[in-house]
Amino acid sequence: MSRSNRKVVPECAQALNQMKYEIAAELGLMTGGTAGGADTEFGSELGGTAGAGGAHVNWSQLATRDAGSVGGSITKRLVQHAEQVLKGL
Repeated sequence: MSRSNRKVVPECAQALNQMKYEIAAELGLMTGGTAGGADTEFGSELGGTAGAGGAHVNWSQLATRDAGSVGGSITKRLVQHAEQVLKGL
């Protein structure tokens, strides 16, 4: 079976990227201010962002467990959203 990171709906890439940074902020993985313009809605409340400046996540230095937490949280949110849509909420 072939594996690919190709987006099924390429138009959603920006939304997924923003979700990735929001989750990283919630998990406290952000360093600096805002993540390259990404809106981190809850980051400051959870201590994930620190003032103005170039906040970012150094993905290459991130522990595998932390990166997996971000990916798992994205999947969980997408599944919850799909369930709500299917239920008609």
